Amino acid sequence: MNILVINCGSSSLKYQLINMNNEEVIAKGLVERIGMEGSVVKHRTTGKEEVLIEEPMKDHKKALELVLNALVDSNYGAIKSMDEIGAVGHRVVHGGEKFANSVLIDDEVMEALNECIDLAPLHNPPNIMGIEACKALMPNTPMVGVFDTAFHQTIPMANYIYPLPYELYEKYGIRKYGFHGTSHKYVSLKAAEILNKDIEKINVITCHLGNGASVCAIQGGKSVDTSMGFTPLEGLAMGTRSGNIDPAIIPFIMEKENLTVDEVNELLNKKSGVLGISGISSDFRDLEEAAAEGHERAQLALDVFCNRVKKYIGAYVTMMCHVDALVFTAGIGENSVFVRKKICDGLECIGIEIDEELNDIRGKEAIVSKDTSPVAILVIPTNEELMIARDTLEIINK
Repeated sequence: MNILVINCGSSSLKYQLINMNNEEVIAKGLVERIGMEGSVVKHRTTGKEEVLIEEPMKDHKKALELVLNALVDSNYGAIKSMDEIGAVGHRVVHGGEKFANSVLIDDEVMEALNECIDLAPLHNPPNIMGIEACKALMPNTPMVGVFDTAFHQTIPMANYIYPLPYELYEKYGIRKYGFHGTSHKYVSLKAAEILNKDIEKINVITCHLGNGASVCAIQGGKSVDTSMGFTPLEGLAMGTRSGNIDPAIIPFIMEKENLTVDEVNELLNKKSGVLGISGISSDFRDLEEAAAEGHERAQLALDVFCNRVKKYIGAYVTMMCHVDALVFTAGIGENSVFVRKKICDGLECIGIEIDEELNDIRGKEAIVSKDTSPVAILVIPTNEELMIARDTLEIINK
């Protein structure tokens, strides 16, 4: 069976068509600038050259129409007809407390997704637009929603409740939800497979380190805590997000800088993190290069980022008492030799010992811990699309 995986942003759309008989990607692509001038589909069928389809796209429905046409094109397509797509798996950022697992999408699910918009006003609306567009174009094809937050619904209440008046949780659902769940789930399962261990019998700490970054404690295959919270702003210092700060700083800045709520929200989400500290970039490649040339604030930004990750690892080791594996994934986790080394330095006291020679790899699966390390350290490229496809297949088979 072929499953189409869709990941919609506000003006972009990523997709993969995966043959679930062998879990191979047979086509993939990216749509950019939906609803804007210069909109384009970048499509590649495995074994063929990439093609660019430049055509106006007023909305996600038009974008998906072009994607589906590309998939069945006689010259650069991957399938002969739409009948070869058995199901569609949609990435949905926020499922609130309503969804602890992936679900078959029906009218009741759509209603619940709309109710979650307040919790993810930037992410859920385009996710919903993608689903509605697919339903209009493929009305007889089953659709499955796979939620970034679902994996974290196993977190105990003592770990997800905030020390605020309890009525705010009851009224507005203010609690830790966590994100990157699909990635954390995939790499933890992959780590168990690599180590030839039963996921239900091991404890894993996964570090999804990209422009958005989070750490997750996984006990027996279940998330028991994670660094992101009510929104993806909590936790680590990130590319442009502040992560954890003293809450009193916010009204202080608003008063001193005469900022509105929207302006301070933009400052915390888009102008802070390593960009804010360094003053030069949110790209860790730029920061590493600048630090190597003596740029003090670039080095400071890297130090802050790595120290925050290290704190969460230490906290999760003590919380779970014993850890079998530490996993690095996503853009920085998979590719930055420097960041992995800096995070692990000093963690020997809790059984985490990195091997510098083994660690000198980028973008591929590897064990990078010393033979003497009680905790296995792994680099595992994430594959959220495959995890979405697997969940989709499991749901429709039921």
